[in-house]
Amino acid sequence: MPLSVSSLVLRAKELELEALHHLAARVELADVIGQLIHALQRERGATSVHLASGGQRFAAERLAALDEAVRIEARLRELFEVQRGPQHGANARTLSLMAWVLLDLDALSGGGEGGGEGGGAEKGTAPGLRARIEQRSPTAHEAVAAFSRLIAGLLELLFHVADASRHPGIARLLVAFVHLAQGKEAAGQERAVGAQLFASGQCDEAEQQRVVHLIDAQERSLVTFEEFTDPTLRARWQQLQLTPEVAQLERLRRTLCTARPPARLDTALSEAWFALTSARIGEMEQMLAALVHALRHDCREQIRATEQDLLDSEGLLQRLRDNPPGHPGAVDRFFQDGQPHAGAPVLSALPQGEAQAATWVQLLQDQSSRLARMEAELEGAQRALQERKVIERAKGALMSKLGLSEEEALRTLQKASMDQNRRLLDVAQATLALPDLAFAAAQRG
Repeated sequence: MPLSVSSLVLRAKELELEALHHLAARVELADVIGQLIHALQRERGATSVHLASGGQRFAAERLAALDEAVRIEARLRELFEVQRGPQHGANARTLSLMAWVLLDLDALSGGGEGGGEGGGAEKGTAPGLRARIEQRSPTAHEAVAAFSRLIAGLLELLFHVADASRHPGIARLLVAFVHLAQGKEAAGQERAVGAQLFASGQCDEAEQQRVVHLIDAQERSLVTFEEFTDPTLRARWQQLQLTPEVAQLERLRRTLCTARPPARLDTALSEAWFALTSARIGEMEQMLAALVHALRHDCREQIRATEQDLLDSEGLLQRLRDNPPGHPGAVDRFFQDGQPHAGAPVLSALPQGEAQAATWVQLLQDQSSRLARMEAELEGAQRALQERKVIERAKGALMSKLGLSEEEALRTLQKASMDQNRRLLDVAQATLALPDLAFAAAQRG
C-alpha cells in the first residue's frame, strides 16, 4: 500500500491490536507469576515451622507446597520461553529480570547455569536450598530470607510487566493487582516470621519488630490496591475485613508483638497462627484471581472493539479508494473552529466524495481524541507504579551504602518524611539525589 494518511491510520490500528494481544499475553504471565509466588509463600511458611520445630512439624505440608511450586515453576518457564521470541515484544529489561528469576529458581532446586547454590545435579556443585532444607542445615531465618529474595525478584518482574500497559482501564487493574501481590508477600513474610517465633517459643525483639514492619507494609500496599481496583472488588475486600477470623488474627498479632523476654511464646499457637494467616493470604489470592478474571475480560473486550474499529477503518478505506475525495473544503473542515462557515452545506448535502472525506477526517479526530483521553487516564496508574519504583530504589541505596536492612531503610525514609513533613516520595527522590560523600559522612556519624 502506498504511503498515505489512510494507510498510516490503518497501520496504527493494526499496531494497537498487536499491542493488545501482547498485553493479553502479559496478563497470563502475571497470573502465573502470581501463582508461583503463592506456592513459594506456602512453601516458605511451612519450611519456617518445619525448621524452627527441629523437623517435628509441617513435614508433609512442606512437601505438598514444594510439589505445587515445582509444577507452577515448569509452567512459568514455558511462558518465559514464549516471551523470548521476538514476536512477543519483550524488551531487554523484561528478559534480564526473567534471567534473574531463573537464576534464583535454579539456586532453589539445584542445577542450571548459576553455579553456587545451583547445579545440585551436576558433579562438584553445591546442593540447592531445598536439598539443604531436607537435611535441616539452614536455620529457619536463613531459609525464610532465601525464599523472600526469590519472591522479591518475581515481584520486581511483576511490576515491570504491569508497567507496560497503555490502556487506562487495564492499567488501573494491573496496578491494583501488583500492589495486592506486594501486600500479600508482606503477609506471607509475616506468616513465616510469626510461625518461626511461635514454633521456637522464644521472644526475639528484632523479629517481633519485623512483624510490626510487615503489618505496616501490608496496609500501605492495600491502600493502593483499594484505590485502583474496581468498586465491586473493593467492597468485597472491605467486607472480608469484618470477619471473626480477622479479629482472631489481630489478637494473635498482639500476643506475638507485645511479649518480652524472659516470657516464652506458646508453641501450640504456631498452628493457629499459620491457619489464620494462611486464611488471610488465601483471601488475597482469591482477590488476585478475581482481578485476573477482570483483566482477561477487559483484554478480550478491548481486542474485540479494536478489531471492529479495524473492520470499520477498512470499510472507510475501501470507499475512499473507490471515490477519491475532493481536496478543496476538506482542509477547511480539518481546521474548523467548531462553527460552520457561512454558506457551508451540512454533511448530508455534500457531494459524495466530500462526504466520505469528512467521514475520514471525523475518524481521525475521534481516534486522536480517544488517544488523548487514554493518555490522561493512564497518568494516575503509571504514577503509582513510578512512585513505588522510586521508593524501592531509595531503600536499595540506603541498604547498599549504609548497610541497613530493608526494614531499617524504610523506617529511615519514613522518619525523615515525618520529621520534615514531606511526602515519602519526595524524601526518596532527595535520597537518590545525594552524592556518595553524604552517605560516607552518614556512615562515619
